[in-house]
Amino acid sequence: MIKVVNLSKTYVAKGKSRTIFKNINFTINKGESVALLGRNGAGKSTLLNIIGGVDQPDSGEVVRNCSVSWPLGLVGGFQGSLSARENVMFVSKLMYGNKSFLIKKTIDFVESFAEIGNYFDLPFKTYSSGMRLRVTFGLSMAFSFDFYLIDEITSVGDQKFRQKCNEFLVNKVAQSSFIMVNHNLNALKDYCDKAIVLHNGNALMYNSLSEAIKMHKYLLFE
Repeated sequence: MIKVVNLSKTYVAKGKSRTIFKNINFTINKGESVALLGRNGAGKSTLLNIIGGVDQPDSGEVVRNCSVSWPLGLVGGFQGSLSARENVMFVSKLMYGNKSFLIKKTIDFVESFAEIGNYFDLPFKTYSSGMRLRVTFGLSMAFSFDFYLIDEITSVGDQKFRQKCNEFLVNKVAQSSFIMVNHNLNALKDYCDKAIVLHNGNALMYNSLSEAIKMHKYLLFE
């Protein structure tokens, strides 16, 4: 279960304070996959980062009694001067300690999944944005979590690679839950059954994805 309690977040830009969301509350149970909807700037990625522990709220809390992934596609946690192999090894050691078999298995999986050839052993900072996402997506798929946080990454790479990503996600959603951001609303239907609509600092929970999409479209043009 993930429970968001009285969560608030404000950013200050150019001397002006902007509230992203204020005192929002909702609960997502294991087995539920939820889409995050809202116009640009509504706070979808910010909320994912807070749930994943990458960002912190101004007030309130996120209560978790389950394992939660980092936001899939997050590249900020990778050290730019290290190669993908070295970064993956570091994360694997954090997850598995000194279990060399599991560490090697993870590295081999990510290398095969990312399909970036010799770049896998070059500094991460030399990669294109697409190559970085291939590696970070592959690393996320290498571990099992109760919840996966997914932010606009299903359009990575060419059609063949996108198909591979989708196949992995379909397998994962059969075993785990998703909290997903995707501007391709039709794609959300393959993974999510519920939705949260972020609007004017509020979070509206819908038990029907189709009803949430209707409300989201309405709010876009209000």
